[in-house]
This record gives sequence, structure tokens and C-alpha cells, in this order.
Amino acid sequence: MKRFLLAVFLMMFAGSAMAHACPALMAQIDEILEGDQVESHLEADILTEVMQLREDGEAYHEAGDHDRSMEALERALELLAAEEG
Repeated sequence: MKRFLLAVFLMMFAGSAMAHACPALMAQIDEILEGDQVESHLEADILTEVMQLREDGEAYHEAGDHDRSMEALERALELLAAEEG
């Protein structure tokens, strides 16, 4: 029984921790997008996709769907990293 309660507690904590990761990822994306050289080295279609993923991530976060939020925000960061390299 103790193990079950511990597992439930850890699952609840993990969800809470993930919810707090979303704003940090949004801030990281915003910081990159606000950089001086961003638009000069990003292709327009990639920039549009990153901005849409960022907006989607925030909407999912606000709706409480943190798994989808993290997926969208991590994908946006992957695209930014690929374009910077």
C-alpha cells in the first residue's frame, strides 16, 4: 500500500513539474526569436512554423494539456536548433 501511495504521489508531482517546464520553454523560444540575427538566418517557412508551435504550446499549457504543450514547444526548439547549426 505504501508503494502504491508513493507511486501516486510521484505521478502527481511529475505532472506538476511538467506544467512548470512549459513557461521555461516558451521563454527560451522567445529569447531566441528576439535575437538580432534570427530573421536573417531562418527561412520564412521555418520561422512561421516555430511561431505557430510556440503559440500552440502556450494554448495547450493554458488549457492544462501539458504533454501536448511540451511536444509543441520541444519541436519548436528542435527546429530552431537545426536552423542555427
